[in-house]
Amino acid sequence: MSDTFGFHEPHRVSEAQRKHYLDFALQLAAVGGEPTRRHFREKIQIDNKLGEEGFDPVTVADREAESAIRTEIRRHYPEHGVFGEEEGYQAGNGLTWVIDPIDGTRAFMTGMLHWGVLVALFDGERPIVGVMHQPFTDEFFYGDNASAYYRRGQREQRLHVRRCDRLDDAAMAATGPEFFQQGREREAFRALRGKVKLVRYGGDCYLHGMVAMGQLDLGVEAGLKPYDIQALMPIIIGAGGLVTTWCGENASMGGRVITAGSAQLHGLATDVLMAGS
Repeated sequence: MSDTFGFHEPHRVSEAQRKHYLDFALQLAAVGGEPTRRHFREKIQIDNKLGEEGFDPVTVADREAESAIRTEIRRHYPEHGVFGEEEGYQAGNGLTWVIDPIDGTRAFMTGMLHWGVLVALFDGERPIVGVMHQPFTDEFFYGDNASAYYRRGQREQRLHVRRCDRLDDAAMAATGPEFFQQGREREAFRALRGKVKLVRYGGDCYLHGMVAMGQLDLGVEAGLKPYDIQALMPIIIGAGGLVTTWCGENASMGGRVITAGSAQLHGLATDVLMAGS
């Protein structure tokens, strides 16, 4: 296997294995949620991974959560690969667990709720199961590309996207305008922003959960890493939505990503984005 995380020949799994892996992903997300919940809204040290070149925060909660998840994977599936934001890539047999221990560290460090623990299993072509867990609110969003569910406490419900086929009826969200690079990328986002009914900022992974739940119609991002989006893909697709790059390709490696509740809305939005970029 390559020492660099990326696409390769898909590692096929049975439906029974897929179900088992989704159950295990839920367990992993819960394990990662313990240290994040313990440290949330406490005084903790915040380090900057970019130093003088910018601001990319990491906390002890990020590190402890990823370490706890990796320990469980090694215990149960030592042959599998792991790719996490904090500890990097370890190649395996073709199946790779993709982890973001806290997606939304800026929200986490400021006491806001829009963050989550992300866990996916990547088969070499696309993620086959994904979980988003918000430990403080005790929420789980999870899916396997065929179906998706939301669970909070004892309540569980099937997730379905909202059907919206017009840009001027659409509610759109993005983590923040500052994440779109200057120039044509930012102009493309501004063009789309001017055509939708409502725009909300902030949310990171949580906003895409709201696309899957049918509360939002579009999520638009740029500069994503694989661990930012892979866990969300089986959830949104399982709820009936779409996840692609701005140019309509496989979004598993991140970059410029759009999530949408309907194929028609996705087409209209990507037309605007590509015309502007």
